[in-house]
Amino acid sequence: MTTARLATWNINSVRTRLDLVDRFIDEESPDILCLQETKVQDHMFPVKFFAERGYEHAALAGQKSYHGVATFSRIPFENRGRRDWCGKGDARHVEVVLPGDVALHNFYVPAGGDEPDVAVNDKFAHKLDFLDEMTMWSEDLPGDGRHILVGDLNIAPLEQDVWDHKKLLRVVSHTPVEVERMKTLQEAHNWHDVMRQFVPDDEKLYSWWSYRAKDWRTANKGRRLDHVWVSPALKHTPRSMRVVEEARGWERPSDHAPVLVEFEF
Repeated sequence: MTTARLATWNINSVRTRLDLVDRFIDEESPDILCLQETKVQDHMFPVKFFAERGYEHAALAGQKSYHGVATFSRIPFENRGRRDWCGKGDARHVEVVLPGDVALHNFYVPAGGDEPDVAVNDKFAHKLDFLDEMTMWSEDLPGDGRHILVGDLNIAPLEQDVWDHKKLLRVVSHTPVEVERMKTLQEAHNWHDVMRQFVPDDEKLYSWWSYRAKDWRTANKGRRLDHVWVSPALKHTPRSMRVVEEARGWERPSDHAPVLVEFEF
């Protein structure tokens, strides 16, 4: 039996916010740390920084200035590498296998631009294509497989995942077409939404707050863009979940807060 504290965090440039990562590690001590939007090529990644803090196991998928995901762990894992989703060469996924044959997938789904119309916005079309490919991939996973899927999926699917459901119906990340795509993706492998296991669907739950609000906490115009899912075989393994909201208020923060989940598998 393995007990693991897993954190997922869109860090919005890991080198820019390495001091915040250091503080988070010091205060929360996750066993596994999954980062998105790292914005650095693999050969320039500050791997030594993580190794010095006990994260000797690393799986990187980076590129210059954009995107990027990285998984660090104090628990040994097998690195299965990156996958080129939609054939664009973007660094948006890395897979590792933890003890107990638990496959951990770290994702950064395209944001989709500003206009929710594939006819005029190639970024939105890419986002939908990416989700469709994830759905086909999910369908091919063995029904009894042990998988954890985490990351910035850039969709807030439920009405209480956004600060105002009606006002955001035409805003990318909460449009009906995106929500429907995510529902189809979840059903493709019967993915279990871990965050909503601990917070009922009718309660507000956010992980992202825009930089545009001068006082983000008072305005509280948030969205739940970050997710933790498990396959049916791991449905009963999560023990606790917390969005570490205070990290959004640290100096020069990411616009995302970390999500921390404790597993026993």
